[in-house]
Amino acid sequence: MSDRTTTAAAPTPHVDAGDQGYSKDLKSRHINMIAIGGAIGTGLFLGAGGRMAGAGPSLAIAYAVCGAFAFFVVRALGELVLYRPSSGAFVSYAREFMGEKGAFAAGWLYFLNWSTTAVADITAAATYAHFWAMFSSVPQWVCALVALAVVLTANLISVKYFGEMEFWFAIIKVAALVVFMCIGIFLVVTQHSVGGHAPGLATIGDNGGLFPQGVMPMMLVIQGVVFAYASVELCGVAAGETENPGKIIPKAINSIMWRVGIFYVGSVVLLALLLPYTAYSDGESPFVTVLGKLGVPGAAGVMNLVVLTAALSSLNSGLYSTGRILRSMALSGSAPRFTGRLNKGQVPYGGILLTAGFGVLGVILNYVVPGEAFEIVLNFASIGILGTWGMVMICSLLFWQRSKEGRVSRPAYRLPWAPYTQIVTLCFLVGVVFLMWWGGGVGRTTVECLPLIAAALVGGWFVVRGRVAAIAAERPGLED
Repeated sequence: MSDRTTTAAAPTPHVDAGDQGYSKDLKSRHINMIAIGGAIGTGLFLGAGGRMAGAGPSLAIAYAVCGAFAFFVVRALGELVLYRPSSGAFVSYAREFMGEKGAFAAGWLYFLNWSTTAVADITAAATYAHFWAMFSSVPQWVCALVALAVVLTANLISVKYFGEMEFWFAIIKVAALVVFMCIGIFLVVTQHSVGGHAPGLATIGDNGGLFPQGVMPMMLVIQGVVFAYASVELCGVAAGETENPGKIIPKAINSIMWRVGIFYVGSVVLLALLLPYTAYSDGESPFVTVLGKLGVPGAAGVMNLVVLTAALSSLNSGLYSTGRILRSMALSGSAPRFTGRLNKGQVPYGGILLTAGFGVLGVILNYVVPGEAFEIVLNFASIGILGTWGMVMICSLLFWQRSKEGRVSRPAYRLPWAPYTQIVTLCFLVGVVFLMWWGGGVGRTTVECLPLIAAALVGGWFVVRGRVAAIAAERPGLED
């Protein structure tokens, strides 16, 4: 039997005040490049080096598995977007299907994700800047502060400027990866020496095989790999500021799968073929490592500039998305009032400034523990990501259930194999949390902080619930 109901449902059963006031300045090319940029970020350009050193060539398997689940999440979000486009994205859907408590939890988990990711991004940008001798004497926290100031200024102007900046950032990232992969394939095919080493399958076979340290290290890097896919939901957030989401969003989402296969899995396979996994390290982009060993003048510097661009792109996207999410929450009473304000460029500057404020805390972290800053915030960002993805899949599951009850109609663009896809994905996310704890160190400490995060969410809800109820009472036409 078809999932469609026989009775026509209203095309917009839920109205979100947070969707009002935005311009519709994002075009098809912007959305497509935002989706590409979201799938290619700091987690690949910087994080892959340390993960390759820890897990070896099996890192490619971790990227493939996490990429499949990332696709399920964004496909589920895409179905909800086609049902009702909203700049509040999953917060708006949580409000519709789970009530204001669900929206409150979803929104603040997303904020945890991006406020800590902003710290990771400015830390990465500062790390990249130190590659050049002219910046080596500049303290890491100064470089981090400059990166934050530049991106914040650009983000506050208008959504059109954000779209243009992200468009060109994404083009630079994609072009660089394509060039690197072409060079890598040429080196493998011709057996050209890379730092005195002949690339090829022997590079894997002679250095411990696919799992040089066993299977467990590959399992333990999965939470870091999840961080690499943290921005795939951006096209869903941006749907509320585009003219024709019904046509644009499905194309953007469907292309994510082959991007994952080519850019993530393909890049890691090439890295494994070019150099032994022991040649890579935590503090340097693996792409810079390869090009540096080739000895081509300026090649490593150019790639380092590209990965710096990737970090700034991720920071740019984080400020954009949290601004929209916080505005959706503010207009329902579950976020500070000032985060609901728009400037003359129709940009929710309050939420952007709040996220940037946490970025300043990241500058302090870079001052206090510059060597550990990235790893600390990556783990907390991963908790926010897992929570956000979990909320998306729960909303998708509830949406599917309502469609079975005849209360809503699913669009033609759907998450396949529902409800099993949602259930398996939720089990995977729980498994990642367990692996974080099992791995010990910073990851275990982060998981042990979960009761504190839950307590903060519960306490925060009791603080805002009166205002949420008062605002809901003033808007009788809106669903809670």
